[in-house]
Amino acid sequence: MNLFVIGDVHGCYETFLKMIEQWNKETEILIQLGDLIDRGNGSPQVVKLARQLQKENMDQAVFIKGNHEYEMIEHITNPPNNNWLMQSGSETLHQYLAAGQDILDDVEWFQTMPLYWGNDHVFISHAGISESASNPFNEPSQHGILWNRGPLKNIQKLQIIGHTPCDSPIYNEQSNSWNIDTAAVFGNKLTGVKLKQTGEIMEWINIKTDTRDMKEIK
Repeated sequence: MNLFVIGDVHGCYETFLKMIEQWNKETEILIQLGDLIDRGNGSPQVVKLARQLQKENMDQAVFIKGNHEYEMIEHITNPPNNNWLMQSGSETLHQYLAAGQDILDDVEWFQTMPLYWGNDHVFISHAGISESASNPFNEPSQHGILWNRGPLKNIQKLQIIGHTPCDSPIYNEQSNSWNIDTAAVFGNKLTGVKLKQTGEIMEWINIKTDTRDMKEIK
């Protein structure tokens, strides 16, 4: 099957819904590369939808852990995580209370999230395999697969990442990587890319951020 990879959602529920409408379940594996939560207006709703999609589509819907899922796990299992609370975690907690959604159950689901999806040609993760990481799978490491913002290593596969917001998808020839975090939560757009399992890009999908997903600017 082909791949349909979606960038950082960050609580943009209405925008995420529109992106999911572009998913062809008959021919594509859906892979979202982390940071479902925080900053936008609908973190609980995004998580609920993601869990529903995974439950209904088994291995055809993959949700990779991002640093914001990691941060929320840390806060719930070993409180407080003040860094997360300051990075809109407090607002996410209020959203969960308002929605009446079981945060403990969602955190248990976060703990089952894989750190990457890969095959012989493509490697998809939240922040990528860093040139400087001795152990890229060390979750708390600033050079690890959840946090890295430095140069990526050329691993002889196409890497697709998010984590660092940009105006449009950015390709790095040296590392053979695409960054598809196009700052949906800041009012830009949510990006999805459809590609063959060999890494050949087939189509780009861009969904302008729905204004209902963003904080009101006063």
